[in-house]
Amino acid sequence: MSTPLPTTPGSGAGAGDHYHEPVRDDLLVGLRGWQKDAYYEYFKRPRRDFLLVATPGAGKTGWALTVAAELLARREVAMLTIVTPTEHLKHQWADAAARFGLAIDSAYRNAQGRAGADFAGVAVTYAQVAAHPALHRQRTQNRRMLVIFDEIHHAADALSWGDAVKEAFDPARRRLGLTGTPFRSDANPIPFVTYVDEPGGGKRSSSDYVYGYGPALEDSVVRPVIFLAYSGEMRWRTRAGDEITATLGTPRTKDQIAQAWRTALDPAGEWVSRVLEAADKRLTEVRRGMPDAAGLVIAGDHEDARAYAALLRGKTGKRPVVVLSDDPAASKKISAFTNSDDRWMVAVRMVSEGVDIPRLAVGVYATSVSTALFFAQAVGRFVRVRRRGETASVFLPSVPVLLSYAAELEAERDHILRYRIGDAPEEEELEQAQRQRDTPDTFDEPAFQALTASAHFDRVLYDGGEFGTATAAGSPEEEDFLGLPGLLDPDQVRTLLRQRQSSQLTTRSRTPKTPGTPATSASATSATSSASASATSSAFASAAPTTPATSAAFVPKTPNVPSTSPASTAPDAPPVSRQALAALRKELNGLVGAWSHRTGQPHGVIHAELRRTCGGPQLPQATADQIQARIDMIRRWAISGRS
Repeated sequence: MSTPLPTTPGSGAGAGDHYHEPVRDDLLVGLRGWQKDAYYEYFKRPRRDFLLVATPGAGKTGWALTVAAELLARREVAMLTIVTPTEHLKHQWADAAARFGLAIDSAYRNAQGRAGADFAGVAVTYAQVAAHPALHRQRTQNRRMLVIFDEIHHAADALSWGDAVKEAFDPARRRLGLTGTPFRSDANPIPFVTYVDEPGGGKRSSSDYVYGYGPALEDSVVRPVIFLAYSGEMRWRTRAGDEITATLGTPRTKDQIAQAWRTALDPAGEWVSRVLEAADKRLTEVRRGMPDAAGLVIAGDHEDARAYAALLRGKTGKRPVVVLSDDPAASKKISAFTNSDDRWMVAVRMVSEGVDIPRLAVGVYATSVSTALFFAQAVGRFVRVRRRGETASVFLPSVPVLLSYAAELEAERDHILRYRIGDAPEEEELEQAQRQRDTPDTFDEPAFQALTASAHFDRVLYDGGEFGTATAAGSPEEEDFLGLPGLLDPDQVRTLLRQRQSSQLTTRSRTPKTPGTPATSASATSATSSASASATSSAFASAAPTTPATSAAFVPKTPNVPSTSPASTAPDAPPVSRQALAALRKELNGLVGAWSHRTGQPHGVIHAELRRTCGGPQLPQATADQIQARIDMIRRWAISGRS
């Protein structure tokens, strides 16, 4: 992003003695290692623009204010303008600046014109700048101005915003761009960001200093994040009146995945209730080591937020703090919650980005926003470390796109600028579908009615690995992971997760199996949901059957018997129920779907290969033993790495 600094008479720009030892060396004492490195990188040479990419919670604000105080002390700038995404962040920046001895007017309004003489600068929102860019341009021209863009990617939220920011602050003496997630996929360029050509077309943003989550975790600057994913059986009615049942996370059409996801988030369903209960248990465990630890539920809209709050109140006996995006008292509520001992906050949008509540340690991602930008910013609310050993836990739906974001948490992404092609409507439609939407209140999936939503603990994701064996919510296996200590170093987290998974797999392998034992309807449902949840890839990641050892009733595994003869079943075994057969068919179909997703093979080809290998008729005519043999076979394929 670096832009050469023009020299003007009397400004001192480009004078070598301005880039020697710091004038305010007292400010460097409390800086973290990466902040000092970035500080010296900034002052290595004169530059007008600088883009800092640092993972949420790493300390971007402190770094920027250190640079600002030094530039003011050198008299290279005379005033500050801080541009933020929200009103609350204006006040948060002003409070932080006060600790550096800088008075920032966070109550500044466009109607004032000039800022008060008592202040070293003002804090405004991107929307405020867009409302009157000429005013802010005049302010910028009149003084040697340093502009700090907090979460600069918001300058590309709309083309009009980008144009306004460029018009207003083009004359600025210095500009600092800050972001924790510098990636967008639309065609709106971010003002004052340098782009470099990519092979094959398009342009990629160029950062001046990058400090990602991986290095920050190694430096103990941020907390390790443990993701706990929950699946379950979802049932909903479409606009056409059709009822659809699907396991959350299994391969489906785009609309069906979205509808299953929204069904899971229905406050009237079991999924939300179970996940909130599990999250509250996790918070209780975390509080053993962090007594003031708090939880945050990120909801999709106001109605859901209020409903989730009511559920939490019923489970905890205490009313959670509810922060809505259009609440004029939202900023005060957030500030009060930050300094309180309250357990839970439920929020829409207000706490998704930039808001600093260091005691947040447990989160529930209860929104259907599927952009990488929003997800990263939401997770960023939980990683701010206060002392060594603190961990963060985030509960989320077992949806492939979210699981991929969780697995790729350590990856740094740059903003890729793709140009629209007027004669390529398909590319334009794809671009529009990928357009970042930072407002979680709006949905544009087809209308539907959520009917029922069960919940099953699917897996734990940490450090790029998956742990867990897909089990019922409330089971001892789930409790193993919910009960992880709240104070652990990253290596200890990894070790404990491996130990608990190994223990669970050992327990399952020792569980006695009784061929032919019938399963009740309830047990069939439980086994189906568990197995289907595992089919999304955790089934293939775990090398053991999905039968819980000590939790819900289950459809037992039977020996691999390829014969089609009824004599292969023990003569004294009771008949298998219709519900149990349906459960086994669903389990097999779920595994076939996951295998198809993994290998690209059509479902029919996979079923045919299973029949050839195991014997027996087509699935509708197959016995329970024959279906079970195919289930065991496809699991062996996965374990052996066959493709």
